[in-house]
Amino acid sequence: MEKKPDRRTLKTRKALRNGLAELLAEKELRKITVQEISDKADVNRVTFYKHCLDIYDLYDQLEKEILTELGLIMLKYQEKPSEGFDKELVDYIEQNVVIFRMIFSPHATGELKAKFSRMIEGLYRMLLTEKYNAKINDSRIDYFCTYHTQGVIAILEKWVLDNFTQQKTFIIETISMLDNHNAALFAEHYPGEPPDP
Repeated sequence: MEKKPDRRTLKTRKALRNGLAELLAEKELRKITVQEISDKADVNRVTFYKHCLDIYDLYDQLEKEILTELGLIMLKYQEKPSEGFDKELVDYIEQNVVIFRMIFSPHATGELKAKFSRMIEGLYRMLLTEKYNAKINDSRIDYFCTYHTQGVIAILEKWVLDNFTQQKTFIIETISMLDNHNAALFAEHYPGEPPDP
């Protein structure tokens, strides 16, 4: 049976990941050194290598953790109204400011942002196909979900890059308005079953 990491180990891992995320908001991954990450995390190089093979391994750990946490949030979407999901997603971003500054940074490769977008798009596609009893590869749903997802991502990205100047409630309401408008637009033009009242 695998031993669970203790609190100190978890704290060190988080510090290393946050240190990398902070640096990625400022410069490209290939230009970051182990020493810079160690300094940000306030650990020595030996400690760095106890937790990861190299910078790329640390990045992979960071990406996997973020995508897992986002995936768990999105799984709850089926059990909640849209506003519940919007709030939970915005709360998660607010609790992980450093990570999302990295994701939306102009220095980032865009890979993590693209994976984040695909997760949201896949969720919207699944929900629409279930609601309208349509095929998941339906072209209209495909294009609609891309449009919807890019709108939500753009709002979140602007909020993060504007340094969270707008209140969280404003962002949730704005995404909810987009959700409602897009749902009405799709229901009006989609030839399938009408949405539930």
